[in-house]
Amino acid sequence: MNLDTFVHNLHFEPDLCRPPGKEVDWEDAPLKYKLYPGLPAFPLPYPSRRTRAGEVLRAPSPSLEGLGTLLWYGYGVSRFGQSVWEGASPGERDEGMWSIRRFVPSGGGLYPCELYAYLKLEEIPHGVYHYDAAHHRLVLLREGDFDDYVGRALGDRSPLPGFFGTLFVSVVFRKNYFKYYDFAYRLQGLDAGALLGQLLTGAERLGFAAELRYRYLDRAVHHLIGIKEEEESVYAVLPLSAHPAPPSREREGESRGETATGLCRELPPLNHVTYNRCRKELGYPELTRMNEASRMETFVPLDRMGEASDLPEGELVELPTARRASFDWEEACRHRHSPGMGFTLRRRLKATELALLLREACQGFTREGDRGTEGRSHQTERPPVDLYGCMYGVEGIPDGAYRYDTRLHVLVRIRSGDQRAELQRGMALDNVNLCQVPLVFHPSGDLRHSLSRYGYRGYRIQQMEAGILLQRLLLSASASGMNGHPLLGYDSAQADRLYALPGRGQTSLIQVPVGFSRPRAQLEGSLHP
Repeated sequence: MNLDTFVHNLHFEPDLCRPPGKEVDWEDAPLKYKLYPGLPAFPLPYPSRRTRAGEVLRAPSPSLEGLGTLLWYGYGVSRFGQSVWEGASPGERDEGMWSIRRFVPSGGGLYPCELYAYLKLEEIPHGVYHYDAAHHRLVLLREGDFDDYVGRALGDRSPLPGFFGTLFVSVVFRKNYFKYYDFAYRLQGLDAGALLGQLLTGAERLGFAAELRYRYLDRAVHHLIGIKEEEESVYAVLPLSAHPAPPSREREGESRGETATGLCRELPPLNHVTYNRCRKELGYPELTRMNEASRMETFVPLDRMGEASDLPEGELVELPTARRASFDWEEACRHRHSPGMGFTLRRRLKATELALLLREACQGFTREGDRGTEGRSHQTERPPVDLYGCMYGVEGIPDGAYRYDTRLHVLVRIRSGDQRAELQRGMALDNVNLCQVPLVFHPSGDLRHSLSRYGYRGYRIQQMEAGILLQRLLLSASASGMNGHPLLGYDSAQADRLYALPGRGQTSLIQVPVGFSRPRAQLEGSLHP
């Protein structure tokens, strides 16, 4: 299949991404976490003290305590539960559905991402580790100091000041391909973005500086970690520092002529055994073709992104000034869940609550990532993903469809009236009652998925950016006593028409109802000792 057609189908014809009539082989489903048996492992401390509301937990120096907190809330296996689907038969109700959960959402609860880290901490040997989420520990893959190698793989002349580690967010193709087939490629980018959004927020709360990188020499990074490119691919890199990075740092990998092939020759290969429980061989031809087409062998300079227009187009609806006095990040993580049919219009939402939700979700979003925007004020940058939404019953805000302008903190009205029934008709499944939610958001981006700027790498970058904004929305909603439910089973063309997105060269990337909800009908226990 032509890759342009593949990208088009992922977004506008998702049914063509799944074999018709083929049943999911649940008996051969992979584990939701990767295991490296027999390698040296170092247990991580669980969070021993909660951050009080609004507190930033700052350790005197980077330590396993701070890293353990970041990884636990970032991607730790935190909960185990049994739930009942409301439409289940009596027999299905008796059996229920068992699941393990983390603090970030994942399509189908399958968690296709993995976390690796290059660390220089006093408590453990310097080297490259895998985060064993099942046991909350670090597994040593390659011992040694690799500052120069990692720096050149990221195109940097020098490491971050106070640099103590680098996180690598990867995607294991099989972990959700066995259920979603080629459509897994879209889910994997969104899942990776949600994880990045969680890690970025957590790093800020813990007093770490983090730089998000989408551009690096893929094969050099894979070689360092020791992953097989036909099975897994790194999607983003997150250097961590104890001190903020300078406003503008030079990245001169392209001028030094670095290549992935040259870097790979500098280190011996790794051949560690992994376990995923699967017995059958499974190929992912379209996913591997997309990842091959997305790789960087060397660094190519990027033109700067265009700046946003001075004034938004459309009728402006002023939002009140909103600033939360405190934000208990850990409590927001624990409270967050996807309500499904549990949404309820408990009360009218206040304009100040909406303003606070939007401000916290979008503030600073334009400054994340290495998209070639260095050297300009974030106040003039075009956001990587715009936020549109339909509002209903918000005090002081007329019902309608809007775009949120992050620079001016105003809503730009696109269409008047209650849009919930129209959006409900566009749902592929009746798993959420949109008439019970006051807000339905649609993060939206470039209709061509940034292919002209980044090549096929642009598609997964865009999906990750949508996932970052999604997670920021979910955490902000959770901190406000609400919750959101990410959905891809909706008519994206209908949503695009609702906001007149084709005329702006944009398309909606995901649908996120947000509102109050009743407690879930399930048994759930924390895995925190």
